[in-house]
Amino acid sequence: MKIVVLDGYTLNPGDLSWEALEEIGECTVYDRTSLTDTEEIRSRIKDAEIVFTNKTPLSAEVLKGCQKLRYIGVLATGYNVVDIQAAKEQGIVVTNIPTYGTAAVGQFAIALLLELCHHIGHHNKAVQEGAWTRNPDWCFWDYPLIELEGKTMGIIGYGRIGQATGRIAQALGMKVLAFDKLQTVKETEQFQYVDLNTLFASSDVIALHCPLFPDTEGIINKENIAKMKDGVIILNNSRGPLIVEEDLRDALISGKVAGAGLDVVSSEPIRADHPLLGLDNCIITPHISWAPKESRERLMQTAVENAKAYLKGKPINIVGA
Repeated sequence: MKIVVLDGYTLNPGDLSWEALEEIGECTVYDRTSLTDTEEIRSRIKDAEIVFTNKTPLSAEVLKGCQKLRYIGVLATGYNVVDIQAAKEQGIVVTNIPTYGTAAVGQFAIALLLELCHHIGHHNKAVQEGAWTRNPDWCFWDYPLIELEGKTMGIIGYGRIGQATGRIAQALGMKVLAFDKLQTVKETEQFQYVDLNTLFASSDVIALHCPLFPDTEGIINKENIAKMKDGVIILNNSRGPLIVEEDLRDALISGKVAGAGLDVVSSEPIRADHPLLGLDNCIITPHISWAPKESRERLMQTAVENAKAYLKGKPINIVGA
């Protein structure tokens, strides 16, 4: 049986092992595959029965030329890189990894927040460059420092990751408000569900942990920013298109939004002319919330379990069923 991994480097840059997949069949791992060259994609998987992809798109055009393909394992939670309908029509099972980085992504959201509150990276750099040595006082700070206890975090999307972020925020002494249509968690003294407009108006910090759907795309826009407190902080390590980036830029420049911490943008890798680059009050990291080794180990383990379940005729974590 032939197995192909189209873009394995981000999952495993060398600190994990592909041995578990190699035990299943003849496994070929490509570090990267073109995102746009359909001929290259097709040529690499045309003889494979099992294919794993992270961000390499598997369109209807590509799938049409892969008659041996019976299983696609998406090495991520989001599966929009696969034409699910085309796969279904060809009898191809598609699975994803529904959860693997809950703790890591929640932790990273708080890391973005703490960096915005204390500018630790900047102050370390200043010390390393001699600013403290030359300073006439025993301490200094170049940005306002923010204490979080007693402040309110509004979380849009209160699933597993939103709840993980909320627990850490509560440990910091923050009150948590959440907007979530499912409302699967019971309210407490430090946590309650509210409507979206109340969340915007009441939150000192707004964290995005919702999926990208038509009704959430662009949910952070100039109209909703106008409803927020002056000096609000916005965090996004969910999906870039949740934010209208030009509107956020305007709000950061005006000071309506005091700061933003982003691990995702609308088009990745980020464009050199991206509107949020170059702003002192906007931190951007390269989509790494998911990437601690522990999370990637869980992702790899689940990917192997998905494949083994498919081979036993009892597939799990199917999408588009």
